[in-house]
Amino acid sequence: MIPQVVTNETITMISPNGINFPQTDESQPTQQRQDSLKKHLKAEIKVIVAIQIMCAVTMLALGIIWASVPPVPYFNSVFSVLLKSGYPFIGALVFIASGILSIITERKSTKPLVEHNISIKVDASLTLNILSVSFALVGIIIISVSLAGLHPASEQCKQSKELSLIEHDYYQPFYNSDRSECAVTKSVLTGALSVMLIISVLEFGLALLSAMLWLREGVLTSLRM
Repeated sequence: MIPQVVTNETITMISPNGINFPQTDESQPTQQRQDSLKKHLKAEIKVIVAIQIMCAVTMLALGIIWASVPPVPYFNSVFSVLLKSGYPFIGALVFIASGILSIITERKSTKPLVEHNISIKVDASLTLNILSVSFALVGIIIISVSLAGLHPASEQCKQSKELSLIEHDYYQPFYNSDRSECAVTKSVLTGALSVMLIISVLEFGLALLSAMLWLREGVLTSLRM
C-alpha cells in the first residue's frame, strides 16, 4: 500500500484495489482531554485548600483562646480532655501543612520539572491529606464527647449553687443570678464546641475530597511518565 500525507494530518492508505482507508492521529485529542482534566483538578484543589487553611486558622485561634481562659468550675473536665489531646493545635497545624503542601505541589506541577519529582510531591500531598482525614475524625469524636458532657456539668453546677445558697440562706435574687451563671457558661461552651465541631466536619470532608483529587492527579502523572 502507498501512504499519502494530506495537509490536515490525515493519513490515507491506498490499497492495491483502489480503496482508501483514512487514518487520523488520536493522540492529540487524548492529550487535550488530559490537560483539560488537569486544569479542572487544579482549580478545585485551589478552592479546597483556601477553605481548608481558613478553617484550620479558625480552629487554632479557638484553641489558643481556650488555653488562655482561666479554669471554669464544674466545666473543667468538659474541655480539659480536648485541650490535653492537643487536637485544636496539632490538628490545625496538620490541616495548615496539608494545605500549604497542596499549594506548593500545584504550583510546581505547572513548571517544567522532572515528572518523578512531581510524582513524589503528589504522593506527599496525598499522604498528608489522608493524615488530615484521620485527625479530623478523631477530633469529631473528642468534641462530640465534650458536647455530651456539658449537660451533666451544668446540672452539677446548678445543684452546687443551690446547696451553697441553702447553707448561707441567701435571698432569691442571688439564687437566680447563680443559676443563670451556670446557664451562660454552658451556652458559651456549647457555642465554641459547636463551631469546632463544624470546622472538624468541614476539614474531614475537604481532606477526603482533596485526597481523592490528588489520587486522580497521581494517576494522570503516572500516565505521562
